[in-house]
Amino acid sequence: MTIRVLLADDQTLLRATFRILIDSCEDMTVVGEASDGAEALELTRAHHPDIVLMDIRMPGTDGLAATSAICAAPELAATRVLILTTFETEDYVAQALRAGASGFLGKDVTADTLLAGLRMVASGEALLSPAATRTLITNFLMSPAPDAHLAPPQRLSELTGREREVMGLAAEGKSNTEIAEVLTLSPLTVRTHIHRAMTKLGARDRAQLVVIAYQTGLVRATPPAL
Repeated sequence: MTIRVLLADDQTLLRATFRILIDSCEDMTVVGEASDGAEALELTRAHHPDIVLMDIRMPGTDGLAATSAICAAPELAATRVLILTTFETEDYVAQALRAGASGFLGKDVTADTLLAGLRMVASGEALLSPAATRTLITNFLMSPAPDAHLAPPQRLSELTGREREVMGLAAEGKSNTEIAEVLTLSPLTVRTHIHRAMTKLGARDRAQLVVIAYQTGLVRATPPAL
């Protein structure tokens, strides 16, 4: 299966670089380029890409607004958003994750990391493993926005005990392999529990599952170590 990618960035040179890199892969192709959030939303509706590689800071409609619109549109449920940013924009990234983005990458990532991230998100996973991402998730979940709609604890009632256990470990930033080691399970079994929990809770991907875990109180956010 070819992963169809839409690029959204106001820097023409950067988009051209990403296009060359992505189109050089046999399993990926760029289906369009947008220079702002409004165009990103328009092209997403037209092409239904698997992934939108979305910059945050763009003129006019920014990437945050575009991410919210894309993730809220039922007809675009199959499209995932991968945020491109720097760590100085933590508040923006936090809001994007709440809106349904599947994770983020810094613009200084290597080519291999970018391609691996696109494949990971396309497979339904989320970029939540790196320590920097765990810190970000913890920070914004410790201080939710005043108008944030928290998921009620009752949402977890449909999950089995094992599914809640796996979900909690995933929310701590552990990979499927690490969870398997903790619970003495196979990674495939862990993946099955993750997907069942996502289905029962209506989570778009692992990122939303993690947000629900914190919002329902299944996992308590703690300050990152200094």
